[in-house]
Amino acid sequence: MSISEKMIGTVAVLTIKGNLTGEPDTGKLRDRIYSLLEEGFNKIVLDLKGMRYVSSTGLGTFIAALTSVRNKGGDLRLANVTEKVESLFVITQLVKVFKTYDTLERAVASYKL
Repeated sequence: MSISEKMIGTVAVLTIKGNLTGEPDTGKLRDRIYSLLEEGFNKIVLDLKGMRYVSSTGLGTFIAALTSVRNKGGDLRLANVTEKVESLFVITQLVKVFKTYDTLERAVASYKL
């Protein structure tokens, strides 16, 4: 798994490619989100267009990250969720917990509303 980062205004965008199945990948994502929070960024979008698979451990990492970001007064949003990953979110009812958007642009713009 690889993570690339860019800033769009005050929104931090993390683009994830590959599979999120466990350590060390889940730790890498968690650490990156925590460091963004420490730097004062609490508007985060995870761009999942390159993500092929998420395990239950990966889902747990998403939930922990969302909780941490919301505890800092921000929010974590998902963009470009693939069909395979979206089906996991539907099955686990996480579609009711996470805000998801069809495009990165919509996810970033949602913070301005």
